[in-house]
Amino acid sequence: MATERKVAVIVGSLRKDSFNRKMALALEKLAPETLKLGIVEIGGLALYNQDEDANPPASWVSFRDAIRPADAVLFVTPEYNRSVPGVLKNAIDVASRPYGHSVWAGKPAAVVSVSPGAAGGFGANHHLRQSLVFLDMPAMQQPEAYIGHAGDLFDERGGIANEGTRAFLAKFMTAFAAWIETVKG
Repeated sequence: MATERKVAVIVGSLRKDSFNRKMALALEKLAPETLKLGIVEIGGLALYNQDEDANPPASWVSFRDAIRPADAVLFVTPEYNRSVPGVLKNAIDVASRPYGHSVWAGKPAAVVSVSPGAAGGFGANHHLRQSLVFLDMPAMQQPEAYIGHAGDLFDERGGIANEGTRAFLAKFMTAFAAWIETVKG
């Protein structure tokens, strides 16, 4: 019997009806039964300030406590100016500090970038992967997921409208489940 794995999903967009939030919810439905996905919200995090490491804000403590028990992390992000949104970078910083006490370390990760543009957030995807190296988060290399034309992605129920895209994303989630087992096993 396969091991059930808890996956923290970090959505890099704060907009309630963002394409990335829709994608995160759609991926939950496409994931193998062994993966239990749950979005960990980042919108309420106080900005990271090292002066507050000794007495961290409650939002930092709660966020770190939500990430700590996860077996893996799935990042679903838009691209802002060829990089990740500031709110996502802040979340990464909050959970990686104080130095030597990162709650990210050792957790297998995957990145899905979603954008209305044709390049599908390629720049954000790769920029985020650079941070994952430093964070000691083994990132799944293949398949890569740069999902473009986000305005046409979803049906009226929030599912993936295109069968080919839906099949690809199901394959992506199956590969992620296998990657988690490779790293954690």
